[in-house]
Amino acid sequence: MTSRLVVIPTRRAHSNHAEVARSVGVDIIAGRYAEGARLPGDAELTAMFGVSRPVLRESVKTLVAKGLLTTKARVGTVVRERGAWNMFDADVLAWHLDAGIDRRFLNDLAEIRLAVEPRAAALAAARRSEADIAELHRSMERMRREASDSVGFADGDLALHLAVANASGNLFMRSIGNVIEAALRASFLLSAPVETQDRETVLLWHQRIVDAIAGGDAEAASAAMAEVIYNGLRRHEGGAPASSGAAPATPAVVEPGEKA
Repeated sequence: MTSRLVVIPTRRAHSNHAEVARSVGVDIIAGRYAEGARLPGDAELTAMFGVSRPVLRESVKTLVAKGLLTTKARVGTVVRERGAWNMFDADVLAWHLDAGIDRRFLNDLAEIRLAVEPRAAALAAARRSEADIAELHRSMERMRREASDSVGFADGDLALHLAVANASGNLFMRSIGNVIEAALRASFLLSAPVETQDRETVLLWHQRIVDAIAGGDAEAASAAMAEVIYNGLRRHEGGAPASSGAAPATPAVVEPGEKA
């Protein structure tokens, strides 16, 4: 059985080699080039994309660096196994949205966010500066001001989550921004909270994150962040069909207030 996918087109690249890398990357992620498969030769690829060999080689170098390809003497350019792909890379995440995402992708994204963002919110409650609090309030105000299905609302949402990561004072948590951005972009395009009740729920829990961080309440900040992520997953249930894999409908983690 084939997974049903939701495709979210991303912006096109600005250079020839980046566009070739994007096109091949999407084909790899979509399974048009299977793991272990050898790519066509240079002559075929340069003709296919209408680019020079130096441009093609630069594209291949980009994909090798991102873990999607490997080059082997006397073998050629081969697609690597999925476990080698750099899922924290902004392009790799974007290409997944281009190739089509299913429930398993959304679950995996939520699980890594649940492993990091609630802790980031707790640390932010202990370490935040006045500037951090001001940025959180600005982001919240933008979300309230913008329509739920607007780019402005999504940008405000993203800015709030990145502000939490920044306020945590942890460099690794700040670097999780690519994952957060991909998750929120998928959430926004798949299931924006346009219904009044959904919008109010989203705003309520985001405000609780801000209030808890401003008030120095680490436990409340962590719980509110987890609820925001779970709420996003619940909204997706009608927007992204379940995959045919064995992934559960929701992440196998303990929700706030539940016992393990």
